Amino acid sequence: MCLGFPVSSLEARHRQAQLVVSFVYLGIPLVFLGLTLWIVSAAKEPDWLVVLIPLVLLAVGWWRRGESRLKPARWTSAGTAMGSLTALCTALFTGMLESGRLAAWFLPVTIAGAILGAGFGRYGFRTVMSPAIAELAESAYELSFRIRGLTRLRLSIDAERVALHEQIVVHTEDGRKKIEREKAYPLTAVTGVFDVSLSGAERLRFPVNLRLAPAGSPGPALILQVQGDDWVLPQNEAPAIAQILDRRIASARTH
Repeated sequence: MCLGFPVSSLEARHRQAQLVVSFVYLGIPLVFLGLTLWIVSAAKEPDWLVVLIPLVLLAVGWWRRGESRLKPARWTSAGTAMGSLTALCTALFTGMLESGRLAAWFLPVTIAGAILGAGFGRYGFRTVMSPAIAELAESAYELSFRIRGLTRLRLSIDAERVALHEQIVVHTEDGRKKIEREKAYPLTAVTGVFDVSLSGAERLRFPVNLRLAPAGSPGPALILQVQGDDWVLPQNEAPAIAQILDRRIASARTH
């Protein structure tokens, strides 16, 4: 299926997601460039130097796309950045026009651009990741799964390792700042992967201290055993994730 609904086959998911990724990293800057050229050419006193801004954004998008095209977890933030910058600069550039009232509305325009960009990135993510299927193990994507509940913990699986990422907020002299901590293991070190069903009464314990650890909640969960550590990760798609991990572990051990 297409707009609004994830497609089922892995090949179809890949094609559709890469179209979205190309739009996020390259299409949005091209739209920005087109709008900038139109505004400057219509201005009575054009400033052609501003055209450099979308050109730089296009170059950055080309570079970042090469690094991120197989990492769906990055697409939403990339769409947010591309959309907000495009909307902000376009609104400000309209100040060169006689009817450039949009420049006064740069803040809501920027927010709208960020929301639209994030929506495209999120749509690309869902196209690849939702619903999780075992065949994703044969793809080249770095897979990312959020842990259920009020948590900033996510599980990522690539061809060589499995990692748990925790986003935390720290207070510095410059104010609040979000950072990400990571606990990674090579796939060949994983000794057990199980999907279980939690009743919600369980008290979950973790081998490292987590700022906002997931609590026991009714539903599927993934048990990950590695290097003597046991992780119990509530995740609604745990059965499929267990299959993905088993396949990637088997592949890692044969290479």
